[in-house]
Amino acid sequence: MPSSSSGSHGQEARSREPLFSVDLAAAACRLLAFLRSAPAHGGAVGPPSVRRYEELWMPLAAEEAMLVPPPDVQLVWLCHCFHHESYAAYCTSRFGRLINRPLILDADNEEYASDRCRDVWAARYPLEPFDLYNNDFDGNKLNGIDKNNANGEIVKLIRAYASLAARFASPFISEGVYHVAAKRRYVRFLDLVNKRVCTTREDTRLVPSFDILLMWLAHQSFPVSYSRDMTAMGIRDNVAKMVVGYGEVVSEEVVEKTRVLWEETYNEPYDMAGSDVDTAKQAFYWQAAATEEDVNRLYKGLQPRFLMEQVLVFLKGESNSEHIDNEFLRLRTQRGHRSLKLNKPMSSLSCKTWQKTWHLYCEFATRALTIEFRRSTSGCFRNSKLLKNVSFSWNDMLHEESLVLTEGIDVSMRVMVSITPPIQAPYLLKCVPDRVTDDGGAMVSDVILRMRNYRPQEGRWLTRTVLDYGGKECFVIRIRIGRGIWRRGPETPVAVKWEDRSIEVREGTWSYIASATSVGYAPEKVVGTAIPSKDQQENKVVWSFSTGDVLTVQFGDDLNFMLQNKNSYEEARLLVGRRLSYSINKDITSNNRSEEEQYLTLVRTSPDHPDGKATMLLNWKLLAVEFLPEEDAVFVLLLCMSIARTMTEIRREDVAGLLVRRRIREGRVGQRDWGSVMLPNSPSLDPHLQPWYRNAASVLSSTETVPNGVVPIRYSPADGKDELYRQALIP
Repeated sequence: MPSSSSGSHGQEARSREPLFSVDLAAAACRLLAFLRSAPAHGGAVGPPSVRRYEELWMPLAAEEAMLVPPPDVQLVWLCHCFHHESYAAYCTSRFGRLINRPLILDADNEEYASDRCRDVWAARYPLEPFDLYNNDFDGNKLNGIDKNNANGEIVKLIRAYASLAARFASPFISEGVYHVAAKRRYVRFLDLVNKRVCTTREDTRLVPSFDILLMWLAHQSFPVSYSRDMTAMGIRDNVAKMVVGYGEVVSEEVVEKTRVLWEETYNEPYDMAGSDVDTAKQAFYWQAAATEEDVNRLYKGLQPRFLMEQVLVFLKGESNSEHIDNEFLRLRTQRGHRSLKLNKPMSSLSCKTWQKTWHLYCEFATRALTIEFRRSTSGCFRNSKLLKNVSFSWNDMLHEESLVLTEGIDVSMRVMVSITPPIQAPYLLKCVPDRVTDDGGAMVSDVILRMRNYRPQEGRWLTRTVLDYGGKECFVIRIRIGRGIWRRGPETPVAVKWEDRSIEVREGTWSYIASATSVGYAPEKVVGTAIPSKDQQENKVVWSFSTGDVLTVQFGDDLNFMLQNKNSYEEARLLVGRRLSYSINKDITSNNRSEEEQYLTLVRTSPDHPDGKATMLLNWKLLAVEFLPEEDAVFVLLLCMSIARTMTEIRREDVAGLLVRRRIREGRVGQRDWGSVMLPNSPSLDPHLQPWYRNAASVLSSTETVPNGVVPIRYSPADGKDELYRQALIP
């Protein structure tokens, strides 16, 4: 494990860390869980909720402890508690004491307290329903409410915190290691507040970063504990005067003062990974996913993909070398994307304060970052000598309570790397050509014939091997094309009818024959099928999937794609182009309309996403898909291949490369892996450092692709004549 200056700082911080009367990490976890579930449980608030809170709940809370109120009342209560001074004054004036929220940090105990409250509520208020539904949490709906309640303070607070759930939507914010790191920074932030109070320097208000804000709100959500802890630290009621509250608009100058004060005090940057979520979202939208929604866990060969949304690299120091003009730093990953070489000249890096040098998105499978200190030997970065290198392992950083590691790269220069916890990211799959197979799944080959004592191989199936983001085989897709036998003679298969040209997905990898590693058997387990039917009069193709979905492609002047599933209550729409979260610069798409038509975006509408949510993007020409774990991989593959098959027939040309009947040589795994590293804030010309759908043809091209994007086609005699496949694909 590499040495870390943050380790000694961490031990010192723990020895001085105040003993809070509430577990802040657990409190943050419960707060986030409630904010995300409240709308689904009728927890949205409006004027009736504020009335229920003041007239019904607070008198009950003053008498009964350990009760969890209805979700809409709970949300009003939280918003009030988030402004501690206002809440304390309200409770004191009305009840003569501070009313605490129940200190329940366990989901089961919280459910029990809620059920008990339901019984007490029914006995106390028999004419008042416990749950309220269809009451959107919208600050604008509060305009007509009686403003006599606490001089309108509660109404103002609800308006201020209306967007709180959306602000904490990033999945990594729910990770326990993130809460531990945030608590550490919150303790330091309170220490700065205490110093401001002791020195009576109230001219500078501190601006809490995103992670510190989470801890502050979680702390305030238990008013009695918060008051007791602040008193013990000597801060008391001065926090509101010294700290900028949530929703307040401040100038960049005020934020910069907080940054400077923090770095002067703790010798570390204030803007660590995860401290400013909005900044991470500016470059391009990245849709994360919740792991509990992954429906693909039953596919053993499909490995989930984990991504760190923010990997920040900071530098501080001044080089004393006389060769500074020829020296530079190079950033690389330890595993995956071996071609990655991000260079920075030392002459531009010398700084007396911490400077953010790189911001990356990295897959956890890359294992670590390596920073190399090099000296060029020919005046350019290409020819250079390695002087020193340091590595920052993801595993080591996750064991640091601060999620930070610091190393020395030169006598007077240090490097700091800060990360957010890895979370499950969308799956990335692509279908690559492979050998023709027979009805049993064996490749049509002389090798197979000899093993079977020259017993004929029956049937012809076009085959595609599905590779994941790391180049690993996980599925095999087959399209039935012809019937008949082949036994090293003139036998010519016959094309099957449209209705018999089924598509099947088999789970697993090829079983290759030891004597011929390129020949083998497809996996036996069939996990999905698609059966076509065609109505020539209506210019319509219908595919029935084994998943229960029905795809209808209506063609004529325009193409229309329709999805139906009787077992799903969600509306699903297939939209042409890169839509919603996958949309890119319109100037780029307008220059090449045919490129945009290669993409289809699956948009699902649900109560949680009434305006629609993009859950999948496919490129039917390149046979590549990106989809959230909530989408079934088999359904996605059937959809992609059936659309490619239909588009080939509609346009009467091999637009998706389905006539390629041999394995195309891919680039070396780990050389330039798609999606392994992304640079959101860099104008990098390398398409592999941007989302794949911005320049899919370059990212997904094989080593055999010629400049015009065409793969040279060479067939084995065993495959059968080319007319068979053209007849079957393009009637």
